[in-house]
Amino acid sequence: MPINSSLDAMTAATVTTIQQFNDALNGRDVEMMMALMAGDCVFENTYPAPDGTRLEGQARVRAFWEEFFAAAAKIELEIEEIFAVGERGVMRWVYRWTDREGQPGYVRGVDVYRMRNGQIAEKLSYVKG
Repeated sequence: MPINSSLDAMTAATVTTIQQFNDALNGRDVEMMMALMAGDCVFENTYPAPDGTRLEGQARVRAFWEEFFAAAAKIELEIEEIFAVGERGVMRWVYRWTDREGQPGYVRGVDVYRMRNGQIAEKLSYVKG
């Protein structure tokens, strides 16, 4: 019984951290996003296809998010579904944006997360199409 309740607590914490991260993303709050990521975090972006770009460490990941937010006038990441087991989580999403020229766009995708000590150690992003 203690093993299941420990796993349940870890799973709930994983889901909560993923939700907090995406709330911070929608709020363009880079400070909060980085506080939720481990110092040696890994983020694999979706661009360029097919493999995206792999960024390692707080400084490189932070720089990516700052450039990402500067490129779009408006953003919204809508969570379609989150599920987790222990320190592993998956989130399906729709990302909508309006660029600086006023052109809208959207893409659907999935993020695969790995947590460590309550922080995001890995965020691997994939898109459809």
